[in-house]
Formats: sequence, structure tokens, C-alpha cells
Amino acid sequence: MSGEHDVKLLCRILKVPRSTYYATINRPESMRSQESRDYCAQIKEIWLKSRKCYGSPRIAAIMRSKGIFISQKRVGRLMAGMGIRSVTMRKYRHYRSIEDKVDRQNILKQDFASERPNERWATDITYIKTSNDGWTYLASVVDLCTKRIVGFKYAKKMTANVAIAAVVNALHNQGYPEGVILHSDQGCQYTSEAFAEIIRKYGLIHSFSKRGCPYDNAVMESFHATLKKEEVNRQRYRDFSAASLRIFDYIEGWYNRTRLHSSIGYRTPVQFENELNTDKNEVTEVEVKSTSFCV
Repeated sequence: MSGEHDVKLLCRILKVPRSTYYATINRPESMRSQESRDYCAQIKEIWLKSRKCYGSPRIAAIMRSKGIFISQKRVGRLMAGMGIRSVTMRKYRHYRSIEDKVDRQNILKQDFASERPNERWATDITYIKTSNDGWTYLASVVDLCTKRIVGFKYAKKMTANVAIAAVVNALHNQGYPEGVILHSDQGCQYTSEAFAEIIRKYGLIHSFSKRGCPYDNAVMESFHATLKKEEVNRQRYRDFSAASLRIFDYIEGWYNRTRLHSSIGYRTPVQFENELNTDKNEVTEVEVKSTSFCV
């Protein structure tokens, strides 16, 4: 505006001293302002690499891991200033069913803690819509220790075979561990005789949620909610094949190997699983050496 109008006139109208105006436009950029500008560039780069999913907690954790000591609140303020934010979803509101009968064994009872991989798994099925093929279905299995999706199956029909295939894939991927507690809801796929046969065949221990209580399978529900928030709800899948490629890329390319999880110390599931397996192998080697020495 100063190029189009007289500065003296503008300052008189706005009741601003001319000395303040000239001091402002000639003031050198402060160190904090320069620092914030550099931070903004890094924050935006991390945000874009996260598929525009990360919020201030994960971005701050990544920056601190690079030796940049910045608070989560400051990251949040800078993100707000740039007009960027993490993807959000509507808070789930559970409407309690009329009857919550416990008619099957619930081993976990909302205790999702697990000290080692392949000790406790959870599984469930979710719906995914496509334009040409209508509703499709994804069955997933999560390791409650590492938060890794150890097995999944995507199909056009929601049958017991989908649930079975996801569990069999998990067993194959994890080397057929024995005695795993597998938790599910009481959907007909998981209470079928075909699914029970798989439980017996591979020596699994089946645990069930109470009827109408999604909190009993909260970790699995959380994964499917995150999948919808970060991938499904941001896309329009043409057909089953297109959705299949995107879902595989999200689970194996992003969620398991790249996405940081706050519940495991801002690590990726694969990274955390590898760390636990390395620690286990080192302990085993020490025990073997100790036994050899005693002999």
C-alpha cells in the first residue's frame, strides 16, 4: 500500500508513528524467526513423507531423533501456522447392546499387554467399499506385542474362509508359533466349525470378546480405524483389484515398516520386532555359553 499511497497519510489514518513503520520494515529477522522458518521446512517435509498423516507428536519425535530439540507444542503451533494437520476421524461412540452375555471364554479381558512377539494376537474383519465391485472385506491379524499386522486377507465375500486365510497367513509369516492366544469377536466367521478346526490344528488358544463390546478387541478396532482414516476414507477405489494394491501397500509398505507407533516408543512394528528378536537371541547365546562353561 505504501507504493500507492503516501506513507505519512497512511500512518496518520492508522494512528501509527512513522518511526514505528520504518523500524518495522527495516528490522532484521530475529534468530527465533529464522529458526522457525527452518523448522517449518523440515516439518512440512516430514508431513508430506508421512502421506500427510502425522501430527505434532510423531513429527516432534522424528525431529528429536535427528538431534533437533523442539517441543511438541511448538511443532503444533508451526503446523497450524502453515495450515497443515494430521488426518482425523470422528470419535467412535459405542451403543451398548441390550444383552452382554459372556457365553465364550474371554482370556484377555481387555488386557492387551504382551512381553514378546507371537504370544497374543487379535483378529477382526472390516468393510471396504469399491465403485464397481461394491463392498469388499479385509480380515487382519495383529501381534499385540509389536503392533505388526502379521497376516491379512482381502476378499470379495465375508466368509469363514477369509478369517481362516488371514490367520493361516499370519502363522506362515511368523514361522508357525505354538500356543498363541488368538482373540476375536463372536462373529459367525470366528465361531464357525471351520475356524475352530484351524484353532485345533495349529494349537492356538481362542479368546472371545463379550457380545456387543468392541473395547474387548480395542487394538484390532484401532488398526482398522487407522486404516480407514489414513487410507480408505481418502481414496475412491475403482474395483477390488485397485483396492487390493492400495491396501497391500498401506499395510506392508507403510504401516508395518514406516509408520511410527507411539505405543512402542515411536518405532515401526518391524523395527520393534527385530529389536526384541535380537535381544532374545543375545540372551540365548549367553545362556548357552554359561551352560557350556559350567559343564
